[in-house]
Amino acid sequence: MNSTITAKYQTTIPKGVREVLGLAVHDALEWVVERDKVVVYPVHKGFLQYRGAVAVGGGDVEADIEQARDARMEKYR
Repeated sequence: MNSTITAKYQTTIPKGVREVLGLAVHDALEWVVERDKVVVYPVHKGFLQYRGAVAVGGGDVEADIEQARDARMEKYR
């Protein structure tokens, strides 16, 4: 697959490459120069590694609001 470099030094990633790498708009790429070639890696954000780190559940919203208000008032006492 080929692509052309524009006057602004931009290029289009061929559709086949985008599909294989699972790239989407605004994804980041890492460019690495290895001797006489360039290797491009997709930068996958690792935020999913934190999945499950924060306990979530129904909770008591009114009690949480009251607790937050009490904590805020402590600042002024």
